[in-house]
Amino acid sequence: MEIETLLEAERPVLERFLRLRLPTKDDAEDVLQEVLLTAYRKHGALRDEARFRPWLYRIARNRVNDWYRTRRDEPEPEAAETEPLCAGEESEVVETLRRLPEGDRKLLYLLYWRELPQAEAARRLGVPLGTVKSRLFAAKKRFRALYPIPPRSPREVTEMKEMPQTLPKYTVRRLDKQPFSVKWEELQGWMIVPRLGEKLRWGLYEQPTGARTEWTELEVVGKAEIHGIEGMEIRAVQFDAEDYFRTGSVDRMERRFIAQLTDDHSRFLAEWHTEGGVKKLFTFLDGDAFLGNWGFGPENIGNETDLRRKGVITREGSTVTAEAGAQTLDVVGRYEVEILGKTFDTVCVMDIECFNDAVVSEQFIDRNGRTVLWRRFNRDDWAFSRYKKRWTEMLPENERLTVNGETFVHWYDCVSDYVF
Repeated sequence: MEIETLLEAERPVLERFLRLRLPTKDDAEDVLQEVLLTAYRKHGALRDEARFRPWLYRIARNRVNDWYRTRRDEPEPEAAETEPLCAGEESEVVETLRRLPEGDRKLLYLLYWRELPQAEAARRLGVPLGTVKSRLFAAKKRFRALYPIPPRSPREVTEMKEMPQTLPKYTVRRLDKQPFSVKWEELQGWMIVPRLGEKLRWGLYEQPTGARTEWTELEVVGKAEIHGIEGMEIRAVQFDAEDYFRTGSVDRMERRFIAQLTDDHSRFLAEWHTEGGVKKLFTFLDGDAFLGNWGFGPENIGNETDLRRKGVITREGSTVTAEAGAQTLDVVGRYEVEILGKTFDTVCVMDIECFNDAVVSEQFIDRNGRTVLWRRFNRDDWAFSRYKKRWTEMLPENERLTVNGETFVHWYDCVSDYVF
């Protein structure tokens, strides 16, 4: 078979392979061209055509390693330090950075976007460490003065010992406005962004009582690498949950994740916990054992961070239709969520059986890309073998949705300390 035909057949998977290992699409495209060119030139030295694919991906891995090695050994290019994100990135943070003096912009980019130690930032800027420390205070002050979103009140940022026992009353109202596009970097189903410094608490509240059934505390604790891919380690402690892992306690259970955030996807790479006294580790290479609980998207590419209306799901009142059938996610409208006297302008993202089979969810996300309210609906026969009843029997007064002709019943809600 001609080398051009072989390379063309492998190109889509090779693109995904590189995209998941490099920071941006442009970086992946640059390396892809290098890989294709190298394979084209050296194909004549390959003796066994049956080994073509492993040979090609060995070239790709080597080029990825070369890419990272080059950037460790060379200083940052000036453009990267003065322009923290790609053009077209719509974000209040980015726009504020662009309005700052160049020195402030460089300093904050290196420390908070690149997450470099102060000593390394000083080296790259060519100034003493003491100068970085003194400039940082003034740069942060100027950033806060220009940032358009007001800071949360002291009451809101005070740490809570735990989530409220009862979910405060809330209202959800559909707006006659076009849904906005938003950068949504949270991990699917867990609400935390895999970025250093992120912390979050969220609670689950059954309906119709609004009573809390469990709550979880999450924190990004540092950088981690799994199978050659760098991500962030997240510590998650669950309280009052079912004893899923036979730990002998429902008071406190801990698990860890490694997750990765790229410029267009957020995804899990690994999860581990202790079960029956044995630590169990699952990674993205473990097939269904991992993908069934933590994987999302084709080849576990993750959930898209650029949320916008695609038109694959339509909603009229309580009737929902998905053009592509099951396992679909889309923005279905713009909604106002009011809780604790605060009003949030949000888009509603409907997930049809992506998060879990026979489960539909509504996720209301504000302009900051943070979840304000998450609501779960079970298909009427979900887990029938366990409960021996349909959900319309168990929760006859709860709200219902009709999704592609099937009945789904509201079971519980999830909110985080972001709204408190």
